[in-house]
Amino acid sequence: MSKIKPAKGAPYARILGVGGYRPDRVVPNDVILETIDSSDEWIRSRSGIESRHWAGPDETVTAMSVEAGGKALADAGIAPEQIGAVVVSTVSHFKQTPAGATEIADKLGCGKPAAFDISAGCAGFGYGLTLAKGMVVEGSAEYVLVLGVERLSDLTDLEDRATAFLFGDGAGAVVVGPSQEVAIGPTVWGSEGDKAEVIKQTVPWTDYRSGEVARFPAITQEGQAVFRWAVFEMAKVAQQALDAAGITPEDLDVFIPHQANMRIIDSMVKTLKLPEHVQVARDVATTGNTSAASIPLAMERMLATGQAKSGDTALLIGFGAGLVFAATVVTLP
Repeated sequence: MSKIKPAKGAPYARILGVGGYRPDRVVPNDVILETIDSSDEWIRSRSGIESRHWAGPDETVTAMSVEAGGKALADAGIAPEQIGAVVVSTVSHFKQTPAGATEIADKLGCGKPAAFDISAGCAGFGYGLTLAKGMVVEGSAEYVLVLGVERLSDLTDLEDRATAFLFGDGAGAVVVGPSQEVAIGPTVWGSEGDKAEVIKQTVPWTDYRSGEVARFPAITQEGQAVFRWAVFEMAKVAQQALDAAGITPEDLDVFIPHQANMRIIDSMVKTLKLPEHVQVARDVATTGNTSAASIPLAMERMLATGQAKSGDTALLIGFGAGLVFAATVVTLP
């Protein structure tokens, strides 16, 4: 018989607060058109994107994360020293080591929490939220700060007509803590590695270092393949998350999908047959695709503008490079 005592965690976990940071610089489509042969009408019709935010020299991954994390802590009413773990999802923190989470935790004054980065592309926030829920319920951390942060402008090929207009920068954060009722449902997550070539970095860093390629690595994707996969396969995953939570589309108040593309969002709404009362995040129009940051940024904006309210039931789904995905139903803070 095991002599290990059971952990003393919370019965359940919930999102207690949310924060976001968008860089000061707003980049309209006209700027993108300086380097690609296209039009504002084409970009809007293909993606729904009107503008995006690009970070300046001082708006680093760490700096944006500290801003977003500080807002989330304030929104939750949690002191930094109460945070037991900091989880940062990003693909654009270019130091292999140490993890960006350690510096972010220190700058926020979190004391000595567990701190680590994860790389799960546009599903990264969902992965981080699931890990945080597990820590709170298991008892290894009472409060967890989850961040999604990207400077995708650093990984954008401005001459690639298929992707130059897609990506933006920013950081979103939530605080996850104990709850006496279910407020984060089961996560439906997974990967389809056989489709890894659909969204990828153009070349490994080592090829650039060795001089085999002259162009800095960038993100590239097969747009039609991504669209088909997101609309048809991810709608199934979203429905599985609803089923796992024991609710129907009629029970939803809010739908916050990864802000990849307006056409994908609208198609998912139709495929899921969401009722008209469900508020849908369309933050992509003025924020662009911010990968791991897109869901918390959209959540923060919906709550700030009154499009969503505290206590609403929301379906979250992230999907992207890997290909990876994660969907869950939550109660909004």
